[in-house]
Amino acid sequence: MNKPPRRPVEPDVQVLHEGEWLRLLRRGHWEYVVRPHSSGAGFVVAVTDAGELVLVEQYRWPIRCRSIELPAGIIGDSAEFAGEDACASGLRELEEETGFRGASAELITSAPTAAGLTAETSYFVRVRGLSRVHDGGGVDGEDITVHCIPTDQVDDWLDLQRAAGLSVDTRIYAALHFLAREARRKG
Repeated sequence: MNKPPRRPVEPDVQVLHEGEWLRLLRRGHWEYVVRPHSSGAGFVVAVTDAGELVLVEQYRWPIRCRSIELPAGIIGDSAEFAGEDACASGLRELEEETGFRGASAELITSAPTAAGLTAETSYFVRVRGLSRVHDGGGVDGEDITVHCIPTDQVDDWLDLQRAAGLSVDTRIYAALHFLAREARRKG
């Protein structure tokens, strides 16, 4: 993958290690990680016309198990998508990972991913108007399983996945909060 140029390091920051995709830094006594080719991570909140929350499952090496997550991706981590914003990235990642094409996307909120560990920003993107264009599964060797779970059954389904030994990303609960807030505003 052709990557965009690395972001510069500030003068008061020491580079402890530089990998292909991550940079470990120290500022004063604090050590943290950045993605030098990225402007953040996008997390997609998408619901089918049948009222199902679209989730993905994939193996995650750092935790050594399969994980249930929102469709997501790193924003701008290749030269081809270097200028992409969170909404464009969210639409692209949703289609790549799940096979659903969205008609529109809007930014719900942005916040630090893990403020004590990384400088990365998480962007929650609400995608509407889904149409299925392929089965999903990801690109470049990703092994992604797509799950479409009725929103009123998500909590129980996630409990079953956890009981079966899978990890459940907590951002799913944030997505459910955003969807409940959206429903309250409509109703």
